[in-house]
Amino acid sequence: MKTTKLSKGLIFISILLIPMILMIFSNAYAEELRVGVDTAFVPFEFKGKDGKYTGFDVDLWAAIAKRLKLEYKLVPMDFNGLIPGLTTGNLDVALAAIFIKSSREKAIDFSHAYFRAGLKVMVLADNKDINGPPDLKGKVVAVKTGTATVDYVKTLGAKKLVQFPNIDQAYLEVMTGGADAAVHDTPNVLYFIKNASKGKAKAVGPDIKAAYYGIAFQQGSALRDKVNVALLETIEQGEYDKIYKKWFGTAPE
Repeated sequence: MKTTKLSKGLIFISILLIPMILMIFSNAYAEELRVGVDTAFVPFEFKGKDGKYTGFDVDLWAAIAKRLKLEYKLVPMDFNGLIPGLTTGNLDVALAAIFIKSSREKAIDFSHAYFRAGLKVMVLADNKDINGPPDLKGKVVAVKTGTATVDYVKTLGAKKLVQFPNIDQAYLEVMTGGADAAVHDTPNVLYFIKNASKGKAKAVGPDIKAAYYGIAFQQGSALRDKVNVALLETIEQGEYDKIYKKWFGTAPE
């Protein structure tokens, strides 16, 4: 069977295209990923003394990215901008103690859960009127904008919700008498009380509304499955425990 000039040309073009196609697929994640993080949410992500962002989430993502050989840059922003950042394509990943919720899953995709946390009430140390969530009825409560906490506190009959883009501002509102209490994720509340309240604040009541954090992606992102495998490897091989102990003092239960 003779090979025509046309078929020779097609073969030649195919030979040229195959390496290009392979290169495109091999470089699918070679470009620098944009990873959204909260601007200030100790100890999960915050700016260290050297001016660089650090924290539990930052370390966990670094471990995952190293396993997958991913190039990335952190994009700090207010928490309520993270999910819109994913849905508009301005972010590839968001890692900021984001509770996995069905309402959010309608707009974005989540990884496997990587951290269990509840909510905790914080008040001034001399406050004897508030001993848990039921006592927030009729009170002024400071919360962080865009978080699951906002919807929960609304169900408690608070007199007023004072919302801030940064949780430290909510804590300060309590410390200066502008709010009766603040409600936020337990690890962050306890961290603030121990390291920044100077004995002037306390946590009251049990952990409530316990749920799980997940790494967030654009819907349909092919990166999610790869990250899930790397996350499980990080947990199974003990690296997760080391990161957890670094930031919380003990290994996870």
